[in-house]
Amino acid sequence: MQTLSRAGAVVTGAGSGIGAALARRLSGEGARVVVNDIDAAAAAAVASSCAGDAVPIGGDAASEAGVARLIGEARRELGEIDLYCANAGIARAGGPEASEADWADSWNVNVMAHVRAARLLVPAWLERGSGHLICTVSAAGLLAMPGTAPYSVTKHAALAFAEWMAFTYRHRGITVQAVCPLGVKTPMLPGPGEPGFKLLGEAAISPEEVAGAVVAGIADGRFLILPHPEVAGMYAGRASDPDHWRDAMSKIQQFLEAP
Repeated sequence: MQTLSRAGAVVTGAGSGIGAALARRLSGEGARVVVNDIDAAAAAAVASSCAGDAVPIGGDAASEAGVARLIGEARRELGEIDLYCANAGIARAGGPEASEADWADSWNVNVMAHVRAARLLVPAWLERGSGHLICTVSAAGLLAMPGTAPYSVTKHAALAFAEWMAFTYRHRGITVQAVCPLGVKTPMLPGPGEPGFKLLGEAAISPEEVAGAVVAGIADGRFLILPHPEVAGMYAGRASDPDHWRDAMSKIQQFLEAP
């Protein structure tokens, strides 16, 4: 994407956190933004706070019917969707003991929402030779997140889907990028009394910093957008010495379990 000026953009999960910051930043850069959130009132509040053109559309961006409704309404508002930010996500605690519902919800929101959006967007993008999909994945998709297997597993899947999309359609004009931050000061960040805060709290950045990294990533076209640059070294270390990586993660798990 050469410029955001007058581009038609959709941001899901934009009622708070990264999505809200991203909607405001894209609007400030001149894009016409559809602000989507399952909480319609939150979407409306964010849309009203944007500097430029922004329209709220409430609804579920994960279910097949919800994604179809969102994309249909967004196209009526924008004419066409140039940029789709699949940002909505959830984090459910636990490992194999987590409920079937928690695993299913995590799969639908963190993975299938991206797949369902792409299914509806790609044909029109191929026809015109351009289109842009940005998936909010999390550093958990490159590394792992102690305490939540549903989140770690589905974020790995989200990264794999984004990568597959990127190499499959790049030569046909479609750009796909993955945003992979560590801790971000949103409602999903563990609180000071929770174990995860010991791991992510001190390094947490603002949603606005993530939005700034996304805009910079749009400009230079890199696949991995890393608001925490140190994640690149962690990812390389994990790949080069996986046994050492697992040992280190085991120590982190023990640290988090300590009183």
